[in-house]
Amino acid sequence: MAQDRAEVQVRAGAETDLEALVDLYNHYVSMTAVTFDTAPLTPEQRRPWLHSHPEDGPHRLLVAQDVRSGRILGYTTSSPLSPKPAYATSVEVSVYCAHDAGGRGVGTRLYEALFRVLEGEDVHRAYAGITQPNEASARLHARFGFKEVGRYGEVGRKFGTYWDVVWYEKELRPRDPGRPAPASGRGL
Repeated sequence: MAQDRAEVQVRAGAETDLEALVDLYNHYVSMTAVTFDTAPLTPEQRRPWLHSHPEDGPHRLLVAQDVRSGRILGYTTSSPLSPKPAYATSVEVSVYCAHDAGGRGVGTRLYEALFRVLEGEDVHRAYAGITQPNEASARLHARFGFKEVGRYGEVGRKFGTYWDVVWYEKELRPRDPGRPAPASGRGL
C-alpha cells in the first residue's frame, strides 16, 4: 500500500539530518552505479555538501521525512551545474529515496516541492544526469517534463563496468518580478 502523502513532510535539510542523509546516500555508493562515488562517505566528508545548500536561493536541499517515525525517506537537491558564472541560471538536480521507500511517491513529492521553490529563483534550466539503465528515474524525470538532450557513452567506470549517463533538461519558469517568491524554509 502506498504511503499516505499526509504522512510525509518535505522540508529544508538541516545539520541534524546529516547522518541519515549520508547513510541513505552510501547505500547507492556501495550497491549501485547511480552515483559515481566509489567509496562510502563519512558525515565529515559530506558536511560541505550539506552546507552548500542553504534554505533559500537556487541551490536547495529538501528532505522527505516520515511524520510518524521521523525517518528520512529521501532527499532532492538543486546544485550548480558548473562553477563558471554564465551557468548561474542553470542547476543540476537529483533525487535519492531510501532503498526501501521506492514506489511510494517520495521522489514525486520531493520534486514537486523542489520545483515549487525554484519558481521563486532566477533559474532558467534544470539538468539531470541518469546512469543507464535506470527506467524508474527516467520515468520520474519525464513526468516532470524533462527531455533527453544527450548521452555520455561509457563515461564512468564502477564495479568493473563502464556506464553511460543520459542527460535530461527541463525548462524552468523564473519568478515573475511582480509576484512574491514562495516561502522558503520549513514545511514546504
